[in-house]
Amino acid sequence: MLSFLSRFSPTPAFPAYSGPYEVGTIEVETPASELQESSPAPDPSISTVSFRIFYPCQPTTTRSNPVFWLPCPQHEYLGAYFQFLGVSQRLAVLFRNLPFVRLLYFITIPAIDNAKLLPPPTKTKRWPVMVFSHGLGGSKNAYSHLLGSLASHGMVVVAPDHRDGSAPISFVVNELGGNGSPVAYRSISHKQSPEVWKERDAQLKIRLWELGLAYEALLKIDRGEPLANFSAECTQESEQRLLDFQSSLDVHTPGSVSWSGHSFGAAAIVQLVKSVFYRPPNFSPPPLYKPLYEPSPSSSIVQQITPSSPLSLLDLWSLPLLSDSTTWLRRQPLPCSSTPSGPSGANLLAILSEAFYKWSANLHYIKLTVSSDPALEHPLDSSRSSTQPPPYVFYPVSSAHLSQSDFGILFPWLTKKAFKAEDPARTLRLNTRAILEVLRRNGVEVADTSSKDMEEEGVSVGNGGSAKGDQGSGQDTNILRKDGCVKGWIALELDQNNGDDEAVNKRTDRAAEPIEAIVEGEIKKGD
Repeated sequence: MLSFLSRFSPTPAFPAYSGPYEVGTIEVETPASELQESSPAPDPSISTVSFRIFYPCQPTTTRSNPVFWLPCPQHEYLGAYFQFLGVSQRLAVLFRNLPFVRLLYFITIPAIDNAKLLPPPTKTKRWPVMVFSHGLGGSKNAYSHLLGSLASHGMVVVAPDHRDGSAPISFVVNELGGNGSPVAYRSISHKQSPEVWKERDAQLKIRLWELGLAYEALLKIDRGEPLANFSAECTQESEQRLLDFQSSLDVHTPGSVSWSGHSFGAAAIVQLVKSVFYRPPNFSPPPLYKPLYEPSPSSSIVQQITPSSPLSLLDLWSLPLLSDSTTWLRRQPLPCSSTPSGPSGANLLAILSEAFYKWSANLHYIKLTVSSDPALEHPLDSSRSSTQPPPYVFYPVSSAHLSQSDFGILFPWLTKKAFKAEDPARTLRLNTRAILEVLRRNGVEVADTSSKDMEEEGVSVGNGGSAKGDQGSGQDTNILRKDGCVKGWIALELDQNNGDDEAVNKRTDRAAEPIEAIVEGEIKKGD
């Protein structure tokens, strides 16, 4: 009934999650000094790590506090989003106080605040875990529907808030509370150059450090150790809820944690797993290589990231990986393809938007990144030289770069008008289905995809999202098939020449920046 009435509300709203579990959420900001830092802090002004956890929770009839989509302080975030879109500071202050704009303050995430964790029904008696890195303009809340959908299928998903200047604005809170110290968006040139790479490298150093700290925080939570929480949403109840996670997270077994990210976040995940895996003394990089993340040999993350670690890369943005200082690392395959006996593409999923598929220069580097030998100039050569299973690479038709975030599903009229994106709810369902199925095929215990989400004959799904339905339909085998059996879900082969190698030769001095590709229309016209 509430879902039906929400259609008539002027406030943008999310559809319900489609998995069998209710979803809880907790916001955490904890001092880095209380965690075992695997690598030195790249910026001493960032003294904490901040993240939101989405997890399967126990059903409750008690009304919880709303979880607002715009983080606190809301007026600062909303004004920063306007400035991120090119509005002057003076106009941004004016716009954020307009009555129809103020409706955005009331958007809520359909998760239960500080809910009690559901006891895991898995054979290990632990929930599988994923760490997700947001893209430019994102935040720990900006992918809530995708991450909540995964949580509703039986995963604990952790979304760090990166304070590297890639978000419209972010804050570093200390024990004194308040709004904390602001970290403003850093406007960096879209042209490839040594100066740009230096600045992106600096951002990646912060991101990788934060991802490492988020993993260390998970270990501490699973051990049942109290975690100081400076979050504005922190209450005595939320501190207790974190203690409920003790011995319930699958974070100790090497290769058990899944790693995922969107755009800049996908690039950060690639850099993280490679930096950890190809560390000295196991490998001997040349003197010109300047590592962005140097975990100590005794750190827990060194034991965690292995060739078995599942990876999901959404609309990977290539520019941050092209820095001259990390060329050696770029030419190494992802850990899954590091040895002939490894899983190779079996645990590697790349999902593009149609917009990024048409961005030929970036597509070339995506193919190289997920290939078994990125040192080769042409991914088709790499594919033909390998006997290992290829990665899963797909894109949904009529999808934009924003379609994998909350922006597409909250503002479908805007993404349709600006980018010709269709049915953002279905686009996110396809992403969720593919991620879950790759995890299943790698032995991760997650819930079945519903018949409605699989669009089985005789079961319809409305344009507004998917409803909870039959959960006993088994594995979602069709979503990873390459014969087009899922409507509008296109499989890509690494040896499929889309003109990307020719395009990269023509554009070696062009930007590899998502916002440029969108604004200047490269992704619309193709090559």
